[in-house]
Amino acid sequence: MNIKTFQFMKQLHVAALTIRLALAGIAASLLTGIFSLAPAQAIFPSRPIEVIVPWGPGGGSDITGRMVAKFLEAELKVAAPVVNLPGASGTIGVQRLLSKPADGYSVVVTGDFYALIGGDAPKWTLDNFVPLGVLINQPGAIFVATESRFKTWADVEREAKSKPGSISLFVAGLGIIDEVHADLLTSKGIRLNVIPVSKPAERYTSILGGHGDLLYEQAGDVKALLEAQKIRPLLSLTEERFPLFKNIPTGKELGYDIWTPQIRWIFARSGTDPARIQVLANALEKMAASEDYKNYLRSELAAPDSFVPASTARAYIQKTLDNVRKEAADAKQGMAGK
Repeated sequence: MNIKTFQFMKQLHVAALTIRLALAGIAASLLTGIFSLAPAQAIFPSRPIEVIVPWGPGGGSDITGRMVAKFLEAELKVAAPVVNLPGASGTIGVQRLLSKPADGYSVVVTGDFYALIGGDAPKWTLDNFVPLGVLINQPGAIFVATESRFKTWADVEREAKSKPGSISLFVAGLGIIDEVHADLLTSKGIRLNVIPVSKPAERYTSILGGHGDLLYEQAGDVKALLEAQKIRPLLSLTEERFPLFKNIPTGKELGYDIWTPQIRWIFARSGTDPARIQVLANALEKMAASEDYKNYLRSELAAPDSFVPASTARAYIQKTLDNVRKEAADAKQGMAGK
């Protein structure tokens, strides 16, 4: 081999070695990039979590949803925008959740479950959702404007029996607990004109403006109106007399057997990764232990032991659903016997 051939072969060897080293460097860079991306992709949450409230702004569910959103933002370090989607007794907002991927980035906070998973032909079952917790348990009542002609519930009974359907009762929607309880009253001879209005402000102004007679609502949702003495309760829909309304009879006392509490719960879509569910559940349990949350319950006139964690929320919702179904069956049986 002459010197020129030797030099040429050496140059080829160096070039090949350079190419191999370059390719190895590229491969290493790619692998490093892949492995560095893997942990980032596993982080949850890494983008905003949408909090869907299937009722109008200003009501109890909206207040609860915004309280939850504020805490999730602080705890999980992501935005949690609240989206109000009122209509169809809460089902429109739930349809939005079910149109989204089951990835934990959308949750629903609502004040009713009977319209969603109860009734004669429910649109969904509890299996469609993963309960993340029960957020609040509030006593319900029937209120009137302070200047109303009805001074006691006995006045309502007399007029409803003498003029069936002449007294209006404003509720949040049809197919929900409000209507079940109105049906129970009807089955006892208290026939009311039930008017569904999903926007809380419209329900309240209708009563205050004299455009309606009765309002079915949770005490905490109308606390400001109670404190301003613009409305007053006539009937408490609780098992025992509510401390705030010690002189007001309960439906159970009067033989109506209406006592299922009004609750608000939060849920994700079924099929969501259990690890992501646990992240959300842990955040909510931290919220429940906070002073801000306890103050919130007090301000809403709610039971201090309202919170039910994800671990037992499903069983709690099922039991409460069974109670409402019994009330609905009793109402139908009572009306059929009239």
